[in-house]
Amino acid sequence: MTLLTGWGRTAPTPATLARPRSAAEAAALLTRAGRRGVVARGLGRSYGDAAQNAGGLVLDCTGLDSTGLDCTGLDSTQGDRTGGGPSWRLDPTGLVTASAGVSLHDLMTDLMPKGWFVPVTPGTRYVTVGGAVAADVHGKNHHVDSSFGAHVRSLRLLTADGTIHELTPDDELFWATVGGMGLTGVILEATFRCVPVETSRMVVDVERTRDLDQTLETMAETDHRYRYTVAWIDLLAGGRRMGRSVLTRGDHAAPADLPARMRRDRLAFGPRPRLAAPPWAPGGLLNRATVRAFNAAWYGKAAPAAGKRLIQGIAPFFHPLDGVAGWNRMYGSRGFVQYQFAVPFGAEDTLRRVVARLSGAGVVSFLTVLKRFGRGTPAMLSFPMPGWTLALDIPAAQSGLAGMLTELDEWVAAAGGRIYLAKDSRMSAAMMSATYPRLDEWREIRRRADPDGLFVSDLARRLRLL
Repeated sequence: MTLLTGWGRTAPTPATLARPRSAAEAAALLTRAGRRGVVARGLGRSYGDAAQNAGGLVLDCTGLDSTGLDCTGLDSTQGDRTGGGPSWRLDPTGLVTASAGVSLHDLMTDLMPKGWFVPVTPGTRYVTVGGAVAADVHGKNHHVDSSFGAHVRSLRLLTADGTIHELTPDDELFWATVGGMGLTGVILEATFRCVPVETSRMVVDVERTRDLDQTLETMAETDHRYRYTVAWIDLLAGGRRMGRSVLTRGDHAAPADLPARMRRDRLAFGPRPRLAAPPWAPGGLLNRATVRAFNAAWYGKAAPAAGKRLIQGIAPFFHPLDGVAGWNRMYGSRGFVQYQFAVPFGAEDTLRRVVARLSGAGVVSFLTVLKRFGRGTPAMLSFPMPGWTLALDIPAAQSGLAGMLTELDEWVAAAGGRIYLAKDSRMSAAMMSATYPRLDEWREIRRRADPDGLFVSDLARRLRLL
């Protein structure tokens, strides 16, 4: 038995942890799952209880190798990694087939020197391919490229009866699996299209805004010019400064964009964490005073960069927090809640109301980011919708947090929005039913794939998904 928790570290539960190395081992483990069922787990970067199964079986799929990954006939200049654990292959057109346990970090490290980049990356690269599919993860490029599932060409899925299904976007089980939080089966492998790049750097524009209205207006008017865009919001700024932001927009740099010294090794990529959070941290380390000081410094730092075109590496642009190993420990033993919601275009007043409520309450959020979503995927439980999404990290010890977030849930639901399942740790089952209109359709497809309800998680029980 192992005590497992999400990245937010708020609700640990014990489960039997098994580490299958092959599809055959995974299938055998399914037959030995008890009445509490089973769920697959990757690198544990879901913030809540999605990859936990109290009293049941959890399959750690980070060592799971694909079967039948034959690299014969591949262009040898493209390279591959197969055998002895998670594996992947890359064909000359940028089509990658990868075991579910492969991390985006390992893929980037291997593919970047060959001139390829993953189609979508969330705010951390320490996510497995299986996790990226199960959560249908999104990034700073959703307004242009949609979410991860939009780029997947096929899946191999192990279902409850031991059958391995080869799924394509023409199959309804494919779209129940994308965004399905691991509740349709064990994802073994995915094939998806990557993006060609000429360098491992980004050309970045930085701009400061004075308040939330200017932030929304600027993003709406300029986001189409950039492949990647995000706004960091100073949530502790109030009054006329409420919602003041630093906008960061960028695209992959061409060799001509780089100074001469960078062109010599223009595709170099090998980032590792430079710092590590201490094994423990006092619960009050991230408080109103420390976060206010950080916010003022970050907003002030952006002033010299505003209006200038900068060159940044892939890691600092996409994954700044990955530079600190175990950064979630900075929130102390009680952990933190990440609250992320989306509302459709036209519901900007709800977004303003939420920011005003949080700002007025002095909510301490070390990281508050706003993005614009574009077209979503046909996945029934996928989170993104055309509109706005706001994500914030809040210490779980924040006074009155539970009641405040429940209040915000109601506002989001009334606006036609929803909460992100991969980040959620406290939403109610009633709110889930009210905000995911295709839930019953997903339930029916999942029931046909798993009639006895073998695949289950703490999240599934809490939200009564099955």
